[in-house]
Amino acid sequence: MSSENSVNRDLILLGHGSGGKLSHQLLDDLIIPTLSGIALAGQNDAAVLEHGGRRLAFTTDSYVVDPIFFPGGNIGCLAVNGTVNDLAMMGARPLFMSTGLIIEEGFSRTELAEILASMRSAADAAGISIVTGDTKVVPRGKADRIFINTSGIGAVEHDLAISGANARPGDAVIINGTIGDHGIAVMAKREGLDLQADILSDCAPLNGLVAGIIAAGGEAVHVLRDPTRGGVATTLKEIALQSDKTITLHEAALPLNGAVRGVCSILGLDPLYVANEGKLLAVVAPEAAEGVLARMKDHPLGRDAAIIGHVTEGGGRVQMETAVGGMRAVEMLAGEQLPRIC
Repeated sequence: MSSENSVNRDLILLGHGSGGKLSHQLLDDLIIPTLSGIALAGQNDAAVLEHGGRRLAFTTDSYVVDPIFFPGGNIGCLAVNGTVNDLAMMGARPLFMSTGLIIEEGFSRTELAEILASMRSAADAAGISIVTGDTKVVPRGKADRIFINTSGIGAVEHDLAISGANARPGDAVIINGTIGDHGIAVMAKREGLDLQADILSDCAPLNGLVAGIIAAGGEAVHVLRDPTRGGVATTLKEIALQSDKTITLHEAALPLNGAVRGVCSILGLDPLYVANEGKLLAVVAPEAAEGVLARMKDHPLGRDAAIIGHVTEGGGRVQMETAVGGMRAVEMLAGEQLPRIC
């Protein structure tokens, strides 16, 4: 083995933050074994903890999106909604959150005020209280304008077991709307692309939609997951591996904004791997699928909801039934398709 290859294996790459294959390798080989040893089946969007006879969900995330202002939102509302949504994916009612600001010297107070106002507005809309935080300022060139870390706590007020490990044969896979909007909106702003069409980030709090899903489906709701970094493909692969099942997608059923489809076609991007910030995947028992779908369509964030696939027996695979009737394998994002997207 050459010394160059040995050194390269020791380096952290942008792809390690993609949410895809390299991210999972870093987690599985180093971070999780060292810090906690949580098994694959327990690796969800938030931890569910028992305390004093109550079930609580707890999550944390950091936001480094570039640019910090983009069509449909900014880093502030993204940070709040991201934390709210991770709690919601465990079926929790968001209660409290913290925020940590890492600000580069020279950052605009006017822009900071706009970001903070967006955070407060997003928190109020989701019904979560920002109760503690921290602020650090680093020298010029030691950060990229502003980074935000958030943590959140929510109450799990039911006995449902919602986890990526719980997908079952026969389950339907439902998404609440069009895919790839956030990633394409951010990329277009970053690269200064004139798309001749309005593509907005789908950044939004999903806890209200989730409450309706649980009310309609109850114990039939087996998995909830928001397909952020790595997109729908990577998230479904995670669920397939956790549950040791096969998930088959139907290409013709995927809801896709026409403008997003066009941009992806021109740039050679697969929308299945593009990040979302206001979308969720619900894996639901077949007898409840139509009822859950109807309930989702009644919500403003679920009007374009669709059943896009189903679960069968099999070992950790995702496959796509193409529009022409063929079948292709769907794997995790291999590298970093669109860096700094959340």
